[in-house]
Amino acid sequence: MLNDLPIRKIIHVDMDAFYASVAQLDNPELRGKAIAVGGGGARGVISAASYEARKFGVKSAMSGRLAIKLCPELIFVKTNFDRYNEISKKVRHIFHDYTDLVEPLSLDEAYLDVTANKKGNPSASLLAQEIRNRISTEVGLTASAGISINKFIAKVASDYNKPNGQKTVNPEEVLQFLEDLDIRKFYGVGKVTAEKMYQKGIFTGQDLKGKSLEYLEDHFGKSGSYYYHVVRGIHNSDVKPNRIRKSLAAERTFSENLSSEIFMLEKLDHITEEVVKRLKKSKVSGKTITLKIKYSDFTLQTRSKTLPYFVSEKSIILETAKDLLFQEKMSNSVRLLGISLSNLNTETSKIKVLEAKEKAVSVQLKFEF
Repeated sequence: MLNDLPIRKIIHVDMDAFYASVAQLDNPELRGKAIAVGGGGARGVISAASYEARKFGVKSAMSGRLAIKLCPELIFVKTNFDRYNEISKKVRHIFHDYTDLVEPLSLDEAYLDVTANKKGNPSASLLAQEIRNRISTEVGLTASAGISINKFIAKVASDYNKPNGQKTVNPEEVLQFLEDLDIRKFYGVGKVTAEKMYQKGIFTGQDLKGKSLEYLEDHFGKSGSYYYHVVRGIHNSDVKPNRIRKSLAAERTFSENLSSEIFMLEKLDHITEEVVKRLKKSKVSGKTITLKIKYSDFTLQTRSKTLPYFVSEKSIILETAKDLLFQEKMSNSVRLLGISLSNLNTETSKIKVLEAKEKAVSVQLKFEF
């Protein structure tokens, strides 16, 4: 079945500990030290950790309190998204020197389809090495890469030789690579799903491959079909250069739980200000406004309202958020509030995308990775 599929050359580039590495780049005194981005304060949550901090078990989404217990020498630094965006644009500029088929997943990672590339180089592995070298030289950061026939395998492979390394899974190696793969390494298999698979005797790709489509769909729902196909090397998702933004949001976690709606209104004003700033920067507006509320017991609630027109003005967004706040009585004190806009008026040009895809289809493939 794998032999019947078109062979593409996909690179997944993943910046190494991006937020933490940017902080170390901008402040040489932090290099070689255990640092955490965010996480400061009594209620802080870590956004990223340097590799030096990860050795102690510090990781993203961990509370700052726990992190400092694991690593007493940990240094907390503030997030700087303007700087992350600046660096990310430089990296993407390098990507586009090689192909127009670039699909950013976030500020620090992207897929590149180099089946037909601007350098005319048939070796995706050599291209990945060249791209990583340029990121190091021109940006001052390191990146890791995975290279293979589809996005799924390329993403899994990019994690193999981190940091500052790469791994190529050639077409003839794909099936064995997937069979040997620990189920926890499968992109899309989270902690809960992995535990469920363990309970059913699925520990490796080979174990997964031994289960029928019907079995996987019965036990894992719609995801069962995905697992059935990816373990056989089948993942036909194209690299989508112009991923359309579906929502834009801002939120705040408070140092102390809020029980008074008066105090919440003050916080909503600041959050709305940030949302409007991001809307203007992205040059978008939206129709659906959603208020996110996380209570002190960590239960989460969302309340939404869709307007008949697109908005980006602070006054309208804030008033709608207030209406949503007073829509029903609070069930508990609040630790987090957030506002998001969705149903955006995003428009993208697809001319370059279509041209690049046509070129990729028409090119005479050389099976060289």
